Amino acid sequence: MVEDSRLTRHTIKGIFVEAGLDVVDASDGEEALQLARQSKPDLIILDMLLPKMGGELVLRSLKQDPMTANIPVIIVSSLPQDQAEKLTDGGAIAYIEKSRLSLMTGSEVLVGLVNGALAKSKRRLRALTPVLE
Repeated sequence: MVEDSRLTRHTIKGIFVEAGLDVVDASDGEEALQLARQSKPDLIILDMLLPKMGGELVLRSLKQDPMTANIPVIIVSSLPQDQAEKLTDGGAIAYIEKSRLSLMTGSEVLVGLVNGALAKSKRRLRALTPVLE
């Protein structure tokens, strides 16, 4: 999870940990790329307004790197929803505007979206893995 606001990062991380997910977090774009290459997460939650390297550049870098290109990315940002199409065209699988997400009541939506993306990603990985006999 990549989020520069410590409070938001802590809140979202707590939601995911409570849902039984392991979370690695970063507070800026450069750290996010480094951690993605090192830990190869199953999914990335990415903010757009980040220090050191903006989220759009992080997304582009992730999708251009063969080591990270297949990691699903969900954008959770304060940028308006009109950015969604541009970012999904750039490789994100979903876009959630922070103002439309109540972290208290909307946590089920976010966890559901993450679980759905993880399940879909695992099905896709199984389909791409050759069966050895």
